[in-house]
Order: sequence, then C-alpha cells, then structure tokens
Amino acid sequence: MNRSMVSGPDKPVILCIDDNAVALDIRKMVLEQGGFGVITAHDASEALAAFQANRIDLVLSDHLLKDTTGVEIARQMKQLKPAVPVVLYSGAPPETMGPVDCFILKTEPPEYLLKRLHDLLRRSRN
Repeated sequence: MNRSMVSGPDKPVILCIDDNAVALDIRKMVLEQGGFGVITAHDASEALAAFQANRIDLVLSDHLLKDTTGVEIARQMKQLKPAVPVVLYSGAPPETMGPVDCFILKTEPPEYLLKRLHDLLRRSRN
C-alpha cells in the first residue's frame, strides 16, 4: 500500500486499485495532478486494509484483478461503507454492475476521468 501526501482535510482521497504496477503509478500521477490525494493498492487484501484504515472518499478499481474482480471489491467495500462511491476503470465493462456506482473505459482521456470523479464526489457529498 502506498499513501501519497494529502494536503488539507478537504482534498478528496481516492483509493486506487490495480495489479499492474505501471498502470497504477501512471493513474496515481494523473489523479494527484487532478487535485486528489491517492492511496494505492495492488490487490484486494491491500485495498480492503487501506479502505478500513483511512478516510477514503472514492474507490477507483480496475475490474479484472489477479485475485478478484472490481465488482467483488465493491460488494465488500459497500458492506463496510455504503456511501463511498466505487468506480470501475477498465478496458471492458463487467457483465453486471452490482454495487458499482460508475464504469469508465480506460480508453477515455485523463480529463474525462478526472471530470467524472469530481462530479461523483460532488454528488456523493450532497
């Protein structure tokens, strides 16, 4: 698990999950440049530990992970903190969204990703 420096209590914190270390590092950089604090996790157990131990405002997860799926992670996280939005960010949509709040294709430009995440956070705080 890797926690970025989060400056100020109002900066939204995103838990970003991906088993591909390079993709995770790039996504972390994009999110930080977009104004987010970022905590990263490489698998489900790391993600759940981070989710329970930190203030998380939104979860951004790849869908197909080595040990589980993003839908399954969303199910487990929603049992713990139902109000936290969970977004799948993947190359193909899941067969069912289940408890997932939003799906974004990885082919979308970074600006689109950042706008959608800011919009979701704004809605979840109201």
